[in-house]
Amino acid sequence: MPDTSSSDRAAKLAALKKQQNTRPGWLIPVVIAVVLIVVIGGVATYLGTRSSGSSGTSASGVAGAPKYGKQVLPSVVTGQTTTQPKPTQVKDDSGIQGVLAWDTSGYPASGTANAGTIGHDHVPGPVTYAVTPPVGGPHNATWMNAGIYTKPVSTERAVHNLEHGAIWITYDPKLSAAQVNQLVAFVTKQSLIAEPALQQQGITGQENRYIDLTPWTSNSLPSPIVLSAWGHQLRVTSPTDPRMQKFVDTFRNSQKYTPEYGSPVDGVPTGTGGIAALDGGTVPNPGGTAN
Repeated sequence: MPDTSSSDRAAKLAALKKQQNTRPGWLIPVVIAVVLIVVIGGVATYLGTRSSGSSGTSASGVAGAPKYGKQVLPSVVTGQTTTQPKPTQVKDDSGIQGVLAWDTSGYPASGTANAGTIGHDHVPGPVTYAVTPPVGGPHNATWMNAGIYTKPVSTERAVHNLEHGAIWITYDPKLSAAQVNQLVAFVTKQSLIAEPALQQQGITGQENRYIDLTPWTSNSLPSPIVLSAWGHQLRVTSPTDPRMQKFVDTFRNSQKYTPEYGSPVDGVPTGTGGIAALDGGTVPNPGGTAN
């Protein structure tokens, strides 16, 4: 009796071979082209997702880092140097563990600080500060436009921002890109504060978070990350330290702790006050330079 299963398989193989031989020659290149288009398109979509939006890849090449915009650093202060007298350290009354405090009594004074009190005079040139980073003291008469800067800024202008109620977060320039990104996220989640005083300059609707975030000029900070307010400072090692939020909530734009409460941290012509790389004022500041 013949093996029908073997003969059937042979017939099927012969039919399949005949079908393959009669398949159009152009079909294989078309299939290859379609596959290449799908693969290339998928790669392009993936790369586009990584580099688009506010969470794209920064100049550091770290995925998820913020995309910084145009940046103009506040102008550098030049002239005769003033040396700040060492202020007296006092007991902090904020209730936040680890906060350091210095004497701010007698403010506002007639222009001359009391002995041991943090001075607040306007001086035209650079200042050598007694505390690193500064928690107040003599400063330039023109502040800076607050926001996130990727390079060190003029200390004398940033200190003026402290007098107006800003928090200045400085960090070691060798801090990892991932930790810097966490600091940026911390800043950008803070509430915006209206600056109605700028209406006198014709700037309406301006808001700012009253926070400056900048790297320090060297690795001389007392800790990798330092939060400073006028007369107060918190030194931390992690950008997720929960005390950071308490510090901001307590000292930022505070009627109790801000020497010139209600003053703006914007409105300076950008040639002098700068343009933040990220998260500056909600309304563009005027161009040119300050007098």
